[in-house]
Amino acid sequence: MSYQPSTPHLLTPPAAPILPLPQRALRHGTQNPAQPVATTPARPQEAEPSELARRYELLRRLGMPTTASDEFDEMARAMAEKAGFLYGFVNLFLDTQTFVGLHQPPADSGYVIVGRTMSREHGWCPEVVARKKALPLPDVHASPRFSGNHVVDAVGIRSYFGAPLIHDSGTVLGTVCVIDPEKRPLSDARRIRDIVIDGGAHVMDHIAPTSLR
Repeated sequence: MSYQPSTPHLLTPPAAPILPLPQRALRHGTQNPAQPVATTPARPQEAEPSELARRYELLRRLGMPTTASDEFDEMARAMAEKAGFLYGFVNLFLDTQTFVGLHQPPADSGYVIVGRTMSREHGWCPEVVARKKALPLPDVHASPRFSGNHVVDAVGIRSYFGAPLIHDSGTVLGTVCVIDPEKRPLSDARRIRDIVIDGGAHVMDHIAPTSLR
């Protein structure tokens, strides 16, 4: 059977404004001064509105909630801990990037605490959605294309590994990913990439069991 949420939900696109990520916190001090954030983001790489409409319709048919879920939080935690990363996400690519699954350090750890939504233009998940395959970045500063990113400045992220959530219909629902403020050696990139790909497969098995695809 399809995924059954524990509480009623609506699949109408959220009306709340897109909020920026928090500024990076110093491990033993206060947050950095806030930096201005563009109020008119660039157009997403994917086609609009057909891709987004198909995504919402598929989620509706699958009975998939678009709100935070303890089950997806646990999947994000398991993936992050297996990879050895501080943050893990199950991310639906809707009007905003919506983290239905989230794992992050404790509030008193000194690391940045992120919210449940992020602009569709920030981070590296938009690239994963557009290319429809995994993106391993053991050191985001190794490539100028990926180092100039809002998440680098706001959260201080140094490594990213993401994989798409692709339904059998071909619709990309979102991504799973792990991020960390420390870079990773190239020798460990394949192992971490495979952990994230397996995490994505586990999430899709939960969203849409094989018998229903």
